[in-house]
Amino acid sequence: MIKKAGLTGLLLFGMFFGAGNLIFPPSLGALSGEQFWAAILGFVLSGVGIAILALIIGMLNPKGYVDEISQKITPWFATLYLVILYLSIGPFFAIPRTATVAYEVGVSPMLFEGMSEIGLIVFTLLYFAAAYFIALNPSKILDSIGRILTPIFALLIVILVLLGITKYGSNLPQSAIGDYAKSAFGTGFIEGYNTLDALASVAFSVVAVQTLKQLGFSSRKEYVATIWLVGIVVALGFSVLYVGLAYFGNHFPVPAEVMNSNVNKGVYILSQATQAIFGESAQWFLAVMVAMTCFTTTAGLIVSTSEFFADRFPRFSYRVYATIFTLLGLAVANLGLNAIIQFSLPVLLILYPITIVIVMLVVVNKWLSLSKIGMQLTVVFVTFVSAVSVLGEQFQISALTEWVNYLPFAAISLPWLIPALIGLGFALFLPNRQKGV
Repeated sequence: MIKKAGLTGLLLFGMFFGAGNLIFPPSLGALSGEQFWAAILGFVLSGVGIAILALIIGMLNPKGYVDEISQKITPWFATLYLVILYLSIGPFFAIPRTATVAYEVGVSPMLFEGMSEIGLIVFTLLYFAAAYFIALNPSKILDSIGRILTPIFALLIVILVLLGITKYGSNLPQSAIGDYAKSAFGTGFIEGYNTLDALASVAFSVVAVQTLKQLGFSSRKEYVATIWLVGIVVALGFSVLYVGLAYFGNHFPVPAEVMNSNVNKGVYILSQATQAIFGESAQWFLAVMVAMTCFTTTAGLIVSTSEFFADRFPRFSYRVYATIFTLLGLAVANLGLNAIIQFSLPVLLILYPITIVIVMLVVVNKWLSLSKIGMQLTVVFVTFVSAVSVLGEQFQISALTEWVNYLPFAAISLPWLIPALIGLGFALFLPNRQKGV
């Protein structure tokens, strides 16, 4: 059982830990300054705690989140929500982001000035061709990612973190700036959204179930125990690397002009620290580490997204969907990293609260009987508040922003929390309550 949990945990860790997981923690560490521990607590709570809970819940039901959401909300909402989610963590946001991070952190610094655009095109062509090759054989993903690539890139990251903390750990952190100075915990919590891990948990739970089926179990009890062990393995791996990378970034001496610029702080810290630690060989070390870290996520996302669409919309085969999503990811990747992060955040600010609430409803319903109408109202309340919040911020509509700010916990970026609890209250007391399986 331990061996099965370890292998599956390594596979999932490799698939999860990608671009955002690598660049956002050092950036958080630098920007949060003396508010570091509050910020990293918020980050780990949303980036690890919610993600692992969502993963475990998805693995406990062999039919996955499609079945859970269809039963508790409605089938059409399950399809709509999961299509948007898979496209977000797939070809439009996460897949291209992994490629651009691998390029900008590892490859771009080694190229001559003026070669950035053509370099990105060439790199992404080779990168996506390799990911597509692995994705065409999803049954072999445990061997290619879990047993081979994950241990290698994890070891490289651990080496960098340990050497970085040894070299810079005695430096005093800078003062918190921006939103971290106002609300370190809330900003860290929102920053955890950027990792996409809670959304990826919904997708990867299907891959995890298929992987566990290959390993075989003697009983349901052994299967459930293994799932919890898998969750522990992935949670520990994430938490250790997140805190290490963030602490490293917290003590790294970032110049004031960089701190006040639009330069991605995580990319800057990883690049500069690697050069300072490893000297002339630095960029090759960083290129290999980042490329392998991002590549495992890219392959895993192509597989999970293609499997979902092939199952839900069987008009086209898995191979056709894998081809389409690989080509879409390639096209979006060439927009560049900053553009991808900028247009993905509004979607994440709506999807994440909905995902958290769905997981909450599934968990509570396993212990308490809930009304279907009440659960539907809970999702409606949270979707409405999240959408209003994003519209107010994106279009600078002060009336909407002020209304959202009146809600409890808006100061820590959780304005949807009380509406969610009110909806849950309705679900507990409205008629026709049913208990989940």
